[in-house]
Amino acid sequence: MKPIGPLMWEHRLIEKMLASFMRHIDKAEKKKKINPVTVDVAVDFVRVYADRTHHGKEEEILFRDLAKKDMSPELKKIMQELLDEHVWGRKTVAALVAAKYKYLAGEEKSLAVIVDLARQLGDFYPRHIEKEDKRFFYPAQEYLSRDEQEKMLTEFWEFDRKMIHEKYNKVYEEYSLLTP
Repeated sequence: MKPIGPLMWEHRLIEKMLASFMRHIDKAEKKKKINPVTVDVAVDFVRVYADRTHHGKEEEILFRDLAKKDMSPELKKIMQELLDEHVWGRKTVAALVAAKYKYLAGEEKSLAVIVDLARQLGDFYPRHIEKEDKRFFYPAQEYLSRDEQEKMLTEFWEFDRKMIHEKYNKVYEEYSLLTP
């Protein structure tokens, strides 16, 4: 198996989750009311799975190794665009969380902000995923030898194995700061 295999599998789950979130957003917009838990679940998914786990493997392993290669200017440009898009996604999710807190505090106009930011994410991810799947992954893997790809795949599995511990150590740290 090539390292792009697991990354593309992850893309399929991200696409399904974002489609489900968009259905929740459509319903919230019609009802003019949102269950904040639907936002929390989507945010947790995007932050932990899409960003930290998936983008983490891309940024900390795939892109790191590709940056050492003499890639074509076009692929270097796409890789930088992907990194910039990851940053945009993080900022947009943070704004979504802020809007949810305003909504919980009674600011009704925040629902429109939640809907807008959620739709931005829902529009962004399919285009971002398509860019990676169709324009970046296949040509980029040609710069990696078979041995490098096997090592990368092993590093991906190790990265995933550590994620659950990273996630719940962070949960504990935040939880321990709460006032009982």
